Amino acid sequence: MRATSNPDFIEALARGLDVIRGFGTVHRQMTLTEVAEAAGLARPTARRVLITLAELGYVRAEGGSFTLTTRVLELGMAYVASSNLWDLTRPHLRDLVAETRESCSIAQLDGSDIVYVARVAVPKLVTLSVTVGTRFPAAVTSLGKVLLASLPQEALEDVLATPSRSGVTPAAEPSRADLERELREIRARGWAVTDQQLATAVRSVAAPIRNGDGVVVAAVNVNAHALETSLEVLVDEHLPRLLRTASAISADWALWDSRPVDESGRPNLVAATPAQP
Repeated sequence: MRATSNPDFIEALARGLDVIRGFGTVHRQMTLTEVAEAAGLARPTARRVLITLAELGYVRAEGGSFTLTTRVLELGMAYVASSNLWDLTRPHLRDLVAETRESCSIAQLDGSDIVYVARVAVPKLVTLSVTVGTRFPAAVTSLGKVLLASLPQEALEDVLATPSRSGVTPAAEPSRADLERELREIRARGWAVTDQQLATAVRSVAAPIRNGDGVVVAAVNVNAHALETSLEVLVDEHLPRLLRTASAISADWALWDSRPVDESGRPNLVAATPAQP
């Protein structure tokens, strides 16, 4: 359990989220003891949390073991729906995939990890399974390096001091000095490339997505297999297409952010409609 001095912090809610996060590809089904260990909770506390989650429909108990239900998807989809990310980016990602014939993704920063928020994949050789919601350490991905490079130094220090929650061991993790040097280069040129740092045979190039104020809010990449796509092809052929896509998504993002909304946060169609003479 995390330490906090905020008097409004709801510890019971945090415990429930810790239990949900304890499940994953390695721990799809767990006993009470395993849930308690994964969430860092005492068994009686984990039991009460599981009973609550089961009553709410987020957990299913079967023969002494527990699994998540599909209702958990509502938690993640609420973010996607509220931000309009998928509708906003899907046409651009599909066009980019059609041009490059490679998988393309969009991610945002969460602590020291990236989390995939949109993706269009092509059937190719892969060494890692990636879906919306997948997280990887930011410092070894092109998406993450773009996002880290956009941070002020103080914020960057805080992010890099945060332990990763991805559970992935990188194939080649850069030293702090090498990462700092690379981030300076990314700030200067406006894009990032990684070659087999996250996993063997995985290389990618990424560019920033900005809102109407010019703030980097996400990153978009082209991901390739090293045995099929060279670094030269990735940078010389795919990067120009990627930069155009990032610019187009940024323009749409700015338009979405600037839309008129009413007090409830819903689009204000009256305000958006020009007055008739």
